[in-house]
Amino acid sequence: MSDRNTRAAGKNRGFVWTAAACITVSLLVMIVISVAGPSISVPAMTHTSGGPPWWVSLGLPNDVVLFAMWGAAVVGTVGVGAGLIAVARGARPRVRPLLAASFIAVAAFAVLPPGGSTDTQSYAIDGNMVVLGHSPYVDTPKQMALLGDKLAVNSPATWQHSLSDYGPLATAEEWVSAELGGSSLATITFWLKLWVAIAFGFVVLLLDRVLRDKPAMRLRAHLLWSVNPLVLWEIVASGHIDGLAIAFGLAGLVVLRFVPADKRPTLLRCVAAGALTALWALRRSPAGIASMLGGWAAVVIPSYLVAGTPAVSVLFQRGNQITWDNLYQVFYRPFGIAGGLGADHTPAHLATVALIVCVAVALLVFFRLPDLVPGYPGVTPALALSLAWVFFWPYQRPWYDVMIIGLLALYPRSRLDALVLIRLCFGAITYMEAASLPQYVWLQHVQLFQGDWITSSVRLLTALGLVWLCITGRWGAQPSEASADVSPPVLQPQT
Repeated sequence: MSDRNTRAAGKNRGFVWTAAACITVSLLVMIVISVAGPSISVPAMTHTSGGPPWWVSLGLPNDVVLFAMWGAAVVGTVGVGAGLIAVARGARPRVRPLLAASFIAVAAFAVLPPGGSTDTQSYAIDGNMVVLGHSPYVDTPKQMALLGDKLAVNSPATWQHSLSDYGPLATAEEWVSAELGGSSLATITFWLKLWVAIAFGFVVLLLDRVLRDKPAMRLRAHLLWSVNPLVLWEIVASGHIDGLAIAFGLAGLVVLRFVPADKRPTLLRCVAAGALTALWALRRSPAGIASMLGGWAAVVIPSYLVAGTPAVSVLFQRGNQITWDNLYQVFYRPFGIAGGLGADHTPAHLATVALIVCVAVALLVFFRLPDLVPGYPGVTPALALSLAWVFFWPYQRPWYDVMIIGLLALYPRSRLDALVLIRLCFGAITYMEAASLPQYVWLQHVQLFQGDWITSSVRLLTALGLVWLCITGRWGAQPSEASADVSPPVLQPQT
């Protein structure tokens, strides 16, 4: 090996070790914060009688927890980025350690209390409403508390007056968890997190299976999804139901894999894909489209008939909601308009403007994003729609970004990777707190400045970066990786 290759190999090993160290440290910090129990990032609950979730109440200070989690987010992002660079330069570390690390992290987060959000507690209370014979589309936690529901008394303040925003299948999952969890809020959250952990593990195995013949793409997928600390935190640790949604959606895309021109997709495959997700993969096959829509309708229509018209009504009540760190506030906050949750704080016509922008960007990305996923024609259209909505709609949470991450794991490396990871990192930092505002005034100011200006500016810059890539076509994509793996120029592959 020449001196040049030796230096290149040494530098590449540096990226590999940086990735391993940063990802490990990030995950360990997140696990330790969860083990430490109630804090600004872990909402308080009453211990169960011996079963999970398990934690030790250490009473860590708000500033220690918050800055530790911010650091974990940054370090984890650096680790994933270093790993992607190493793989792009030819590194081929063994896959089994990545799989082992992923499943160990998933198992650990599954048996620990939810962190980073009170959403899981809200799911648990909604599920308990169904057990008691009520509907989360009709009754709020506050109303249930007045009726004597002991779990609803402990509802997070954010959700006390809110109806469920989720579909009937999500409510069914919440109901099953509440039946299994009984009268313990903590136990119900464990069951909710368990289903999400199983779904996350399913996606890990699905990605590993479909990319098994492409070593570079396989490693890339595991870095973006399986061992990505932020994805593990936002989905498994937090127990967000988005993990179930991406599992069904990705499975639908994989079911409708490429069909040769001289063959027609079977009815069973079209119906299965339609039941799992809606996509444009069969846009040139009327019979396929009809079958796909039939599969979708076979799931959606009966579930909403069971849930009733209130479940449909809530779909139209979220249009004017925005999040405080949205990209548009960079334009209106300097004029004294403070955006927040609810129509009372929403700038006039913002929803209309955002809808127009989303549609325009979706079309722009759809026609400009290279279709580089042979065999899976639904991935690129789905990625285009997801990018437009996640980047430009004013109501966003960092766990929504998994919609992009799951699809990006099947897409060859490009400059999209950097935009998505940077955006996810700052979004995660903004939503690391779950239980309350920091007790120190100075820390509140730091946190509010971070969300009001830093994250919103990052969201704006990454959105502009996406438009710039569309206009210039400088995606930096590597189509050869998706069709046939390139032999590593520096390090030899390992099994």
